[in-house]
Amino acid sequence: MHTPARTQKIIVVMPAYNAEKTLERTLRDIDRAWVDDILLVDDGSRDGTVALARRLGIRVFAHKKNVGYGGNQKTCYTEALKLGGGIMIMVHPDHQYDPRVIPQLVLPLLRGECDAVFGSRMLGGRPLEGGMPKWKYLANIFLTALENATFYMYLTEYHSGLRAYSRRYLETVNFMADSNDFVFDSEIIAQGLLHGMRIREIPIETRYFPEASRIGLGRSIVYGLSILKTLVKFKLHKKGWVRFGMFNARGGGRTDKA
Repeated sequence: MHTPARTQKIIVVMPAYNAEKTLERTLRDIDRAWVDDILLVDDGSRDGTVALARRLGIRVFAHKKNVGYGGNQKTCYTEALKLGGGIMIMVHPDHQYDPRVIPQLVLPLLRGECDAVFGSRMLGGRPLEGGMPKWKYLANIFLTALENATFYMYLTEYHSGLRAYSRRYLETVNFMADSNDFVFDSEIIAQGLLHGMRIREIPIETRYFPEASRIGLGRSIVYGLSILKTLVKFKLHKKGWVRFGMFNARGGGRTDKA
């Protein structure tokens, strides 16, 4: 694919935790012609992730203690914005998601066609054939249906870990008010939709193997309940019945765009 003239700084952010075994494989799949910088935020790993990342020559920001997946992303986006990023692409360094689709993630943002692009395992990605557990597949479909009904929009998946955000998106939503846990991914979508952000999807494939990070059934149930709570808060806020600060703009102002 032809690389377009660069009009914005493109930064890959990697929320990392014990990714020493898979980091190098992930980096090999990133086409550097499409990326200006790579920032890895280590969340208190107990292996050699930080040392390896530094040897490989990428930027590293290391948390002294584990703050959680959402907390890691907060640092990723905060630091990437400081570096002047115009497009921020989240790539998990566990090699579960294929970063070779970065051009497809980036192009709609470079053209100004949307404010975020999400990779979807459900959009022709054959998740079960890739090893996705069936219970997780069915839960994904159920939660996605609820989210579509709540947000009055249609996405095939809300729970992918391969995403690209515009600077406008991240400077508008108050992502620092979101959870430090996995539900961060759903909260930042709800915030964006309340602020009129435009979201697109592209099909992706995923790999499930022993080194890939995953959460078990117990954590998944907590995650699902947290999503339901987020949907209730979204609806209450949108109708004006209860106001939640997390849905305000980053400057603290209110929004009534949705």
